[in-house]
Amino acid sequence: MDHADAVPIAELFEERRYLLDVAYWMLGSPGEAEGVVDQAYRRWYGQPEETRRRITTPRAWLAKTAGGICLGRLTLPERGSAAQEKGYLMEAGDAEEAQASLAEEVSRVLLDALDSLSPAERAAFVLNDVFGMSPDTVADIVGRTEPECAELADRARHCLRLQRSHPTTPQEHDALVHTVREACLTQDACLLASTLCPDATAFFDGGGKVRALTRPVHGSRPVADSLLTLLADRPRTALTTHSVNGRTGLVARYDHQVAAVISLDIADHHIAQVWVTLNPDKLRPWNQPPPPVAADPTRGRHGGTTAGPGHV
Repeated sequence: MDHADAVPIAELFEERRYLLDVAYWMLGSPGEAEGVVDQAYRRWYGQPEETRRRITTPRAWLAKTAGGICLGRLTLPERGSAAQEKGYLMEAGDAEEAQASLAEEVSRVLLDALDSLSPAERAAFVLNDVFGMSPDTVADIVGRTEPECAELADRARHCLRLQRSHPTTPQEHDALVHTVREACLTQDACLLASTLCPDATAFFDGGGKVRALTRPVHGSRPVADSLLTLLADRPRTALTTHSVNGRTGLVARYDHQVAAVISLDIADHHIAQVWVTLNPDKLRPWNQPPPPVAADPTRGRHGGTTAGPGHV
């Protein structure tokens, strides 16, 4: 028996599902995802047993390998045809089954939007925002430095926001945000779901620093439930409206410290995407004291204003 591969069947099942999810989000095709995962496992078993024994976290190794294979395919012209020629595509029935198993978690609208990104942007966004991989792992897979990958992911988020967001009046935007706040404070799931598009998606950026959802939540009711769970009314907590990235958003505080910043993208009079920043590093500017305001002799001792934190 190959002791390097002695793993409980439940763990093996979850591992393969995880790898399929990674490949599917990166490529958008169940067939290609299956082919990538098969290729990753072939590389795993192509190594000597002694080499595999030295790999302390096989799942991470497989995820890195699958991510690299996906990135390679994304950079190939006509990658769908190339995959077919190499026999990586599943039979139609298997593809439909795989698609159905992921349908509850993956937004087709979002996957279509990902096609507009460059391979590096898509990889950085998917590996960081969708699967919550560590910055060094993302950098290793994408082949860029950690700051470069962070910039790629930021560009991808900006592009996705532009695609889903349509011009709305400040009054309509503010009204939706206030309704979201009211629904969270009263734990009204129906009211909150009514503000969301049917295919709404919520992203939770914990940066690996807090226990946060590492994968997007898709669908109006699942998004509503996840937000209500996160923002449940507890002692010493507060949820207020605040300017976030130039438009009204929400800020959650615990003991007067900002614990979460939420921005909302609106399409067709409903919220299409929810971006929840929980990463303490990104929230640090929100928790710094405001800079001192220079005295204005023309306004006396009580003049001056303070500015809120900027982009998150």
